[in-house]
Amino acid sequence: MLTVRAPATSANLGSGFDVFGVALGAPADVVRVERASETTISVTGVGSQYIPEDPEKNTVGAVADALDAPAHIRIDKGVRPSSGLGSSAASAAGAAVALNALYDRGLSREELVPIAAEGEALVSGEAHADNVAPSLLGGFTIVTRDDVTQVDASIPVVACLPETTVSTRDAREVVPDRAGIEDVVDTVGHAATLAVGMAKNDPAIVGRGMDDEIVTPERAALIDGYDRVRDAALEAGATGVTVSGAGPGVLAVCRRSSRRAVASAMLDAFDAVGIESRAYQTHVGESARLYRE
Repeated sequence: MLTVRAPATSANLGSGFDVFGVALGAPADVVRVERASETTISVTGVGSQYIPEDPEKNTVGAVADALDAPAHIRIDKGVRPSSGLGSSAASAAGAAVALNALYDRGLSREELVPIAAEGEALVSGEAHADNVAPSLLGGFTIVTRDDVTQVDASIPVVACLPETTVSTRDAREVVPDRAGIEDVVDTVGHAATLAVGMAKNDPAIVGRGMDDEIVTPERAALIDGYDRVRDAALEAGATGVTVSGAGPGVLAVCRRSSRRAVASAMLDAFDAVGIESRAYQTHVGESARLYRE
């Protein structure tokens, strides 16, 4: 049996829609695989009752097909579905790493990115790699049509997850079809700033680069209490706040010394509007890790 711990992720980071992503130190999915004549899937853990075990409807089933690697696959969900923290991507990335090793396919982590992204297509309708890339490679990733660039960043963050859901498909439907040139120029500038901040491991620069006036406002409107949570996090010391992926998770970048205060402020702000939530005091972290049992 092989086991993989595959980290949660946060995509977009405000200014990097469908391009930027980071691996998070917590939470994570744990995927276990054993060789079999045909693929079977069992799912336990948080939100498991909402995840299909039919291989044709589960992200890891698509990964097993793409690798021609049938297996008994057990997924222990630590990343809640419909959280904006890359739940399906964590499972897909974990399965890709585990099955690649189980069948000695010899593919690099970079070569596994498009394979894991095919699993993502079952959830979002398109094969996006902005979540699977950081889960597979760790740190901060930049995904383009033909390439993935990875930076070994280690930035303190708080991922606050309210007890509400936002469908990935619904979140994509509110994305504007076009934007004015001024907003595009501003977003490109912020994205460049964020990338430099990641390369320098500087939370202040990263925070300045998270601003976005094109996609984020539309997605933020789907999250009850978002503006209040964002303001509270900034007042508590966050250097930048944005919607995590499709939401409803909210991601705050901060210095390590202010992480606890930021987490507490975000929890209190959601509570003030009658929404329970939990906060992960974590950091931009490592890639999916393989264990042999």
